[in-house]
Amino acid sequence: MLTGATMTRDQPHRVLNIRDRAAGRRADTFLSLRFPSTSRSTFAKWIKEGMVQSDDRTLKPSSVLRLGETLRIWSPGLAPTDGPPPTPPILFEDEWLLAIDKPAGMLVHPVGQRYAWALIGLVRELRPDARIDLSHRLDRDTSGVVLLTKHEDANRAMKAAFQSRKVSKTYHAVVRGVVPWEERAVEAPLGHKMGSEVQLRRGEDPEGDSALTHMKVLSRMAAHTLVECRPFTGRTHQIRAHLEIAGFPILGDKLYGQPDNVFLELLDHGLTDRVRALIGFPRHALHAQSLAFPHPKSGQMVKVRAPLPADMQAIVDGAVPTWAAEAAVEDEVDTIEEEAE
Repeated sequence: MLTGATMTRDQPHRVLNIRDRAAGRRADTFLSLRFPSTSRSTFAKWIKEGMVQSDDRTLKPSSVLRLGETLRIWSPGLAPTDGPPPTPPILFEDEWLLAIDKPAGMLVHPVGQRYAWALIGLVRELRPDARIDLSHRLDRDTSGVVLLTKHEDANRAMKAAFQSRKVSKTYHAVVRGVVPWEERAVEAPLGHKMGSEVQLRRGEDPEGDSALTHMKVLSRMAAHTLVECRPFTGRTHQIRAHLEIAGFPILGDKLYGQPDNVFLELLDHGLTDRVRALIGFPRHALHAQSLAFPHPKSGQMVKVRAPLPADMQAIVDGAVPTWAAEAAVEDEVDTIEEEAE
């Protein structure tokens, strides 16, 4: 039920679906915990003004949130300032699953305090009658196949398939340098990169988590190579770290293949000329090319593919990688929060 005098669903707003961890909390308490830069009293004021509403009832600051309830937020800074981007292409869909070709630069789920359109919200708006959830994640900069589920049974089954390594993942990466070998396996346990000032940076660590990636050259260019990567384990930043260990880091990677001071300069001072020159491309050139998985209902194997995006295909076709001076870089603080989850 909409109660605000001026707020309508046609205006850009943020949608929050109440899940298990939020159900049973007061509305103003939950929102202040979800967005800690905004106080409980401010949320109470916004609720009273109709800037935060429930689809099911007239919301009060003291309202106890219900499982499955949908909240809509028009509050400044927490809501979008413009309409949603187009929903990315659908690669596969049935009554259980939906696979999307995620573009680089799009989050799979919201992070941070500032609003950014995320894939999960776009698909939930597209399929409002389904309980849409992610079965896995991709980094903001990584393009390609993202598999979502349409109800709880499907989500449980797919997460179990990922955890038991029944899902086969294939990535394509444009790396710096001309790779001399045709195929190789990198088996290097991963932990925090020794000596690195960046907490999230992974590197070879004898005491780290076992990790194995198979690599195969697909195409060589003048100064870059297109490499197929198949991870047999699912460690954080595995492909990016293993390609750095192999001596051929991904083009455009802000964290790997660079000294720490490049990433730290980006965080502290933004996109300086030096940072742009060293990174060389607006995003890391990594693409989730395919997923092969047992269908949660039939058990039959399904393979979903996403074509190489235009920015990477241009390099394969011979274009020199460029990063226009006016190109923006996403908020790296939000990117860190996303990758840490």
